[in-house]
Amino acid sequence: MELTDAGRTLAVHAERILAAQAEALAAVERGRGEVGGRLVLGMFGSAAAVLLPPALHRLRSRHPAVRVVSREADVDQAYAEVCAGRVDPALGLDYPDAPLPRGGKVELVRLRTERFALAVPAGCPPRKAARGALRLARAAELAWILPAPASYYGRAVRTACRRAGFEPRVAHEVTDTATSLAMVAAGLGVAPVTDLMLRLRSEGVTVVPLTDALERHLVVAVDAVARRRPPVAALIRALGEGAVPEG
Repeated sequence: MELTDAGRTLAVHAERILAAQAEALAAVERGRGEVGGRLVLGMFGSAAAVLLPPALHRLRSRHPAVRVVSREADVDQAYAEVCAGRVDPALGLDYPDAPLPRGGKVELVRLRTERFALAVPAGCPPRKAARGALRLARAAELAWILPAPASYYGRAVRTACRRAGFEPRVAHEVTDTATSLAMVAAGLGVAPVTDLMLRLRSEGVTVVPLTDALERHLVVAVDAVARRRPPVAALIRALGEGAVPEG
């Protein structure tokens, strides 16, 4: 469906009205003595399991008047969910080789950068791993466990593999982190892995560092105006503190 000229004009004015409303809400909240309010946080499974419980506990201890309602969403839809106003902030993953959209009213706040290693069945490191690390090209002959190529994650890994000179031989197309690591442990293939992913499951796998620069950024997608709201800023701060690497 294509908007008419009148429809486009109305949409522009509606967007301005919503932005002004958000600015007014942020100003009112900044003027209060107590940080409070209801927020809807978009989150995805692995981040919810690892980061969300301690972050919400931290937020509650500091600002008991802030109420956070978590809503699970596809990690690839973080930007779209915020744009549509279905959530306030949303946790997402941004890959240099398959970046999230940029521009518009939504900003990406980086919480943490993680390098990928390769998860292989325990006790079976690739024979061509040199000095404990492996060039990605040396894994060309292995069976891979990856998400679909339409996903940001799947696209990013395939792009890195092609840059290394090969097309990964995908034996199993899996999105869920715990499931993919369980399949690695069962000897069904290898999969890229980060420290946060390993906190979901680490038994039965050996982690082999990669010499190639393959990384992801854990981000919060948030409306630029909403980011100035005290409860939103407090939530992002709590999430960021929980995303700091251990040790």
